[in-house]
Amino acid sequence: MDLQKAMIASAAGLRAQSVRMRVISENIANQDSVATEPGADPYRRKIVTFQNELDRADRVNVVKATGIQYDKKAFGKKYDPGNPAADASGYIKTSNVNGLIEIMDMRQAQRSYQSNLNALEASRRMMTMTLDLLR
Repeated sequence: MDLQKAMIASAAGLRAQSVRMRVISENIANQDSVATEPGADPYRRKIVTFQNELDRADRVNVVKATGIQYDKKAFGKKYDPGNPAADASGYIKTSNVNGLIEIMDMRQAQRSYQSNLNALEASRRMMTMTLDLLR
């Protein structure tokens, strides 16, 4: 039944965006972290990777969060010579998380999540209406 496939695809999208929102939340929570000792790295931004997979049991393509990678972007530097984590020049490493980008990513993930939820609800309503007609 095509409605069932639509529901499976939407549910997979919900799961994938849920993972994405969790990782983005972690990035936002750690955006102000700094290195704890000279030469150490602070929190590094994480990025979720997605992949299209075939659900062989139901014969439907679904999206899956396949992994979490680290952003290769360079760390920032902040001049704080009194900090025990400062290098010989007085700089400490700061996280490579940009709060504005994370907020934009979160809004996009929320919209995608809501779209999948709306599609799931519409499929459920159509399935219910079809069953009511068959009675």
